[in-house]
Amino acid sequence: MSRRSKNTNNPFTAATKKKSRGKRALKVIAVILACIVLFVGVTTVITVIGLNATINAAKNFPDAGCKQISVENYGEGRWYIRSDEGLKVMQLTDVHIGGGWMSVKKDSMAINAVAAMITAEKPDFVVVSGDVAYPVPFQAGTFNNKSGAKVFAELMENLGVYWTMCFGNHDTEAYSYYSREDITKFYLEYPHCLLRAGDPGVDGCGNQVFSVINSDGVITRSIVTLDSHSYTDGDFLGIKWFYDNIHQNQIDWYANEVKRINEQNKSAVAALPEEKQEQYASLAENVPSSVFFHIPLTEYRDAWNEYVANGYADTENVKYCFGKTGEGGKVIYSGIHDDDLFETMLELGSTDSVFCGHDHLNNFSVLYKGIRLTYGMSVDYLAYPGIYKLGTQRGCTVIDISPLGEYDCRPENYYQDKYAYVSAGAKEEVTMQELTYPAETEVDE
Repeated sequence: MSRRSKNTNNPFTAATKKKSRGKRALKVIAVILACIVLFVGVTTVITVIGLNATINAAKNFPDAGCKQISVENYGEGRWYIRSDEGLKVMQLTDVHIGGGWMSVKKDSMAINAVAAMITAEKPDFVVVSGDVAYPVPFQAGTFNNKSGAKVFAELMENLGVYWTMCFGNHDTEAYSYYSREDITKFYLEYPHCLLRAGDPGVDGCGNQVFSVINSDGVITRSIVTLDSHSYTDGDFLGIKWFYDNIHQNQIDWYANEVKRINEQNKSAVAALPEEKQEQYASLAENVPSSVFFHIPLTEYRDAWNEYVANGYADTENVKYCFGKTGEGGKVIYSGIHDDDLFETMLELGSTDSVFCGHDHLNNFSVLYKGIRLTYGMSVDYLAYPGIYKLGTQRGCTVIDISPLGEYDCRPENYYQDKYAYVSAGAKEEVTMQELTYPAETEVDE
């Protein structure tokens, strides 16, 4: 008798194999899901522990001993800073606090740097020109942009210094949890933070003006902050580096504020005794102003290109003050469209100085057509790969305003002895790299 052949078409056998394969697939999916849940759970715990530790560290810095200036909010984003002695302003930019499980160590470095510089310089007022927070998940380990904001706010409150900021592109990414309006409302919890949303009819959040006013009722200088927005032309994630510009209704708002302040000063000076009218004659005509925002104007690029094209020598339009460039690629990453802010500044004749951030390795300052264009020294330890090992670009910019409104500014590198490390341990070791003038680098026109 012949052996019975194997029946490969047995429906019961096929069904059993199919069921077995289904069970194996479910097991694989279950294992993957379990790994994801475990990873999320572990990273969440690490993030919470790390963030709490960073916040506690921020709260434990000693009071910096800064003067408690007299401030008064008299409208939508409009402030008086009362002083007969002028004002010492510190610009910080691109602090880049991640607030996640991947950035704990670098966040600690950042807050130490900020605390050390404020403690040594004792500014009356700090202006942060964007990117306090850096909620980029593959570097910070979180999407939560309020975490970095909270660390910084707690630090500044504990240091006891008045401050404001203009938003940068990273403070509220498209994938972040919180909007600019949300973060602004959150900052209201901190008495030393003077950030307000500003006029609701103007684009952006945080368009403000801070007027230094003396006991004679004369405004000696105004500090204007503008929201330079984020990405544009469909580049929601910033992959193409398509950066926005200052919008026209912001420029109109700026022009109206300059005119309003000039009219106010004219009336205030006219009401004073004759000898004081002579003292304030120039301020009765035009109040000087400084403007802060995050993304540089296209005029930064125009000025630097003209300087480079002339063999790194002054031209009729450009007078070199200090600093270098260190960015590759476009060198100066300004908004991709044209705007009329610089032209409006020239026409009104009030603004003599502009301060921005954004390009961490650029720290130059040039006088262009009579207006000083300055990059602030950055703090960033996180955003640029390997930048925590480099030190030439890291620091702050100090702006001294005299009692009659004249100003001067200077860059201050963090790795000076005067900026003593104010936490446990020692200041990190870095390479003081040589920034270069990348004359051969392609620049978009």
